[in-house]
Amino acid sequence: MITGKTKLLGVIGYPVEHSLSPLMHNAAIQAINDRQNQQNLIDYVYLPFPIKPEDLNTAIAGFSAIGVHGFNITIPHKQAIIPLLSEVSDIARVVGAVNTVYRTNKGWVGTNTDVAGFLAPLQTYNWNWHQKVAVILGNGGASRAVVAGCAQLGFAEIHVVGRSEDKLTTFQQSWVNSPLPVNLTIHKWDELSSLIAQADLLVNTTPIGMYPNIQESPVDEAMFDNLSPGAIVYDLIYIPNPTKFLQQAQVRGAIAIDGLEMLVQQGATALELWLQQSVPVDVMRRSLRQHLGLSK
Repeated sequence: MITGKTKLLGVIGYPVEHSLSPLMHNAAIQAINDRQNQQNLIDYVYLPFPIKPEDLNTAIAGFSAIGVHGFNITIPHKQAIIPLLSEVSDIARVVGAVNTVYRTNKGWVGTNTDVAGFLAPLQTYNWNWHQKVAVILGNGGASRAVVAGCAQLGFAEIHVVGRSEDKLTTFQQSWVNSPLPVNLTIHKWDELSSLIAQADLLVNTTPIGMYPNIQESPVDEAMFDNLSPGAIVYDLIYIPNPTKFLQQAQVRGAIAIDGLEMLVQQGATALELWLQQSVPVDVMRRSLRQHLGLSK
């Protein structure tokens, strides 16, 4: 029950009405309270806040005034929020984007849980990552979190594939002074076929194949014939589930990971940060899968 004492959590973006974050966070809060006795209930609610880019400064000042406890950030505010924060974590600076903000006595602190979200399903595999090769499709904002995650795991080689040579060069240069050891090589899209043959991990960070364009894939069908059967193929897209990209990979014996798990895990990491306690990741995952009509 929401009362005058209920603490506010939320997600800001524009648009943000489509966000699934309120569904999974509020399900987790309810589950925590269902397991607690009446004396230990947590009093939080998670809401979506549509904030236009020109209103960001005013909104963050308003959040301070009304005592918002913490919030997530999605497009288009992940970089614009940084100058408005008192402190930014090392990983958020490496990625160049903030997706989670929490309050301290010094003010707002920003961090990035996308990296932890991306890594969580990979860390269930007992692989020697230092001998592995990652091939990442796309060089946008999502790709930065993936590169940072691969660097943290210690991949021997990280290859980023894009269509614009200028953007690829800028992307590569942005990692030159990174505190993470990033063995990064950039490639134009016409090199993809030979790169897939080397990939132990193949990640799609592009929007190609996202609903409603569910028959599209960033990789031509024939290219998957070069894929090692034991490779991990990871798509950050979670609608449809699975994407055509993942279906193509599974047919060839690859291990498939969809973007829903990254969404769940980055959200769980943020919620643990705000609540300072463990959260029911299984409940968050199940709430999303049920909402999307997926098998449990």
